Amino acid sequence: MTQLFHLAIPVQNLENCRTFYRDVLQCTEGRSDKKWVDFDFFGHQFVIHQKDNYQPTKSITNPVDGHEVPVPHFGVILAWEDWQNLANRLKAAGTEFIIEPTIRFKGKVGEQATMFFNDPENNALEFKSFKDMAQVFAK
Repeated sequence: MTQLFHLAIPVQNLENCRTFYRDVLQCTEGRSDKKWVDFDFFGHQFVIHQKDNYQPTKSITNPVDGHEVPVPHFGVILAWEDWQNLANRLKAAGTEFIIEPTIRFKGKVGEQATMFFNDPENNALEFKSFKDMAQVFAK
C-alpha cells in the first residue's frame, strides 16, 4: 500500500474553506461534523478544523530560484497534465497567485512546474509537477 499523509489545519470560517477545497480545488468531501471536515486531498487525508478566534500567523518567505516562497506551505506533486489542468482552472477562476504558474530550475536538476496561492484563510499552497518524476528527490 502506498503511504498517505494526513494533515489537519485550523480555520476560522469552516464554510468558506469547505467551499474552496470542495469547489475550487475539487477535493471530495468525506466525513464531517459541525467543527471539522475531511477531504480527499489528491489521494491524501486533509482536515479543516474550525477554531473560533484563530489568528493565522503571517507567512515568512524564503528565496528560491528568484522567487519569494511562502513558508509554511503545503500541497501535492501532480502528474504534468493534472498540474496544467489545475493551473488553467485556477486562472479561469481568477485566482490571485503568490507565484504564478511557472517552471522552476529550468534546465537544471529538479526542474519542475510550480504555483503558489492562498486558501481563504491565507494558508499558502504549492502545487508542483515534474515531467521526469525521477527528479523529485534528485540532487
